[in-house]
Amino acid sequence: MVGEAQHPTGDVGPLDGVTVLDASRVLAGPFCTMQLGDLGADVIKIERPGVGDQTRGFRPPTYGDSDESSYYLSVNRNKRSVTLDLGCEDGRAVFRRIAREADVVVENFRVGKMDAWGLGYDDLAAENPQLVYASLSGYGEWGPDRDRAAYDIAIQAEAGMMSITGPEDGAPVRVGVAIADIGAGMYTTQAVLAALFERERTGEGQKVDVSLFDGQVAWMSYMASQYFATERPPGRMGSKHPNIAPYQALTTSDGYVVVAVSSENMWPRFCRAIDRADLVDDERFATNEARVEHRDVLDPLLDAELSAYTTAEAVELLDSEGVPASPVEDLESVFDREQVRARGMRQSVDHPTAGVVEMSGTPMHFSRTPASIRAHPPLLGEHTDEVLAEYGYSPAEREAFEADEVV
Repeated sequence: MVGEAQHPTGDVGPLDGVTVLDASRVLAGPFCTMQLGDLGADVIKIERPGVGDQTRGFRPPTYGDSDESSYYLSVNRNKRSVTLDLGCEDGRAVFRRIAREADVVVENFRVGKMDAWGLGYDDLAAENPQLVYASLSGYGEWGPDRDRAAYDIAIQAEAGMMSITGPEDGAPVRVGVAIADIGAGMYTTQAVLAALFERERTGEGQKVDVSLFDGQVAWMSYMASQYFATERPPGRMGSKHPNIAPYQALTTSDGYVVVAVSSENMWPRFCRAIDRADLVDDERFATNEARVEHRDVLDPLLDAELSAYTTAEAVELLDSEGVPASPVEDLESVFDREQVRARGMRQSVDHPTAGVVEMSGTPMHFSRTPASIRAHPPLLGEHTDEVLAEYGYSPAEREAFEADEVV
């Protein structure tokens, strides 16, 4: 296909030969297209001339001494940047030409905006019936909230996530990363891959509609089931689990240790580890159901016991009995872990202005067709001339586009 991905490292991912036309910005869409790029697709990122993706301006912090936003760099590797003014007809004509050869379009404009530009699914599929067209929005393409603006914190609040996150007697807390955006980006990636697979059987593309709100409602999973079973909305419990005890952070002399006593045979081992074998025969704690029922007694008791140990000592004792336990790590210690390095989850790439940029790796591993980080997050418009040439625009046409501020 026109615009086939380049592989400077020699790695060929499972989506090699797939072209993704990326009209998304900020986080949900770019997170999706970054994953598709990691899997080998050629991702052509469309950005507004002179401004680009809004996250280019999300600074500080910047990377090193450059002006490159760390936020932008985090979700835009393995892409080629093309500046294109979709507000003018010449810009839209370029978009249509690329879309005729593309396998996937991803966009996250407000509902109806791409249709108003003549760039909606029906418009593009008329010329490319094999196209998979993914639309990401706050609330989806139908329903009473379809036209509302959406932000991650608002979605976390409205979809129930903040009602179950935070200390029991404290204010509601948003999850520390934008999980409504990232969750929707993951669902969009999954849906795009499913649509590409289905296209292999039928030869036809289709439209994919994913919303941040739907994604967060779906992520309520067992908490939603608990509500349906009891007709009582679950509340905030800090780090505790509503159905398992102890399964939480416990206080140590210098911080916290997280424990997960997730089966009955772990409880005696846990008690031995903290030198409280007597708790095994205490009828209030003999079963998980009893421990959940009596957690008002159990929790302070365990905090008192664990506070006699440092976190490192507690982890060592619990590990020795085969009880899952861990410290609460910050990102400095996370990215120093040998496990992170062994699994390739700390990666770096050379950047033309920011120098060596470090980033999280890809968690997707394949035995034959590896996912990879092949290219730095692009400079604004870095590949405009290259991509336009690939799609048949002459040097004179490209110069005219630049003169007219189409690109």
